[in-house]
Amino acid sequence: LEMASEEIVCRRNPAGTKSEDFFRWPEERLEEMESTLSIQQHIQQVIRRNPAEVESILEMPNDQDEGVWKYEQLRQFCLELNHLAVELQDECTTSDCPRMIATDQWIFLCASHTQPSECSAIDYTRHTLDSAASILNNSKTFPSRVSIKESSVQKLGQVCRRVYRIFSHAFFHHEKIFRDFECNTSLCRRFTVFVKRYSLLPVDNLIVPMETTEPIQGGAEVIMVDGSAVSAELTGPTQNSLETEEDSSNL
Repeated sequence: LEMASEEIVCRRNPAGTKSEDFFRWPEERLEEMESTLSIQQHIQQVIRRNPAEVESILEMPNDQDEGVWKYEQLRQFCLELNHLAVELQDECTTSDCPRMIATDQWIFLCASHTQPSECSAIDYTRHTLDSAASILNNSKTFPSRVSIKESSVQKLGQVCRRVYRIFSHAFFHHEKIFRDFECNTSLCRRFTVFVKRYSLLPVDNLIVPMETTEPIQGGAEVIMVDGSAVSAELTGPTQNSLETEEDSSNL
């Protein structure tokens, strides 16, 4: 008797694979994925199909734990934001962007220092992505990729608040880079829909004028310290008089 040979699909990119040949394997249904990383694999598979299909990418599968879904989506956002950081680093230098600002009204203080303080925009971006990776990969806070405690899910909003500032700086100060990146990835639009859907960010914080937001209006400069807005005169001191309600070590 001749046994029919079953074709084995290798879902990995071997060393030496050209970029245009990446991920050249058949799609797999979520229920067929036998891995604790199945949700991440599913999200990435839908993104590769068409990154502009925001609703399809954010559509949570039936019977999926919502906390795990939000966690895996945020991990994916941070992974993709690293590509935007790479695009920014040649233009967003410490001399050209010495502070992390969005419009002329928003300054963001970096919580990766002993005390929240100003640092260059590109350093803020690196610190924020490093901090987000540290939090999301913390085995004490997130010991499982299958189920997540509600107390851990609540920490996702802190990460969302800080990584969104990378989008806002890129849009208002490196618009061509932002638009080229967004045209290829729809990442900011997807992130905006995501945080609004799960109420992870106040709508007032969504200052990039996407289809679901409004352009920021003129007014006094606003300095953001761990999510708290503090008004300040443009010509006045920005750091010495600030107090933070949240320990910077908490992210």
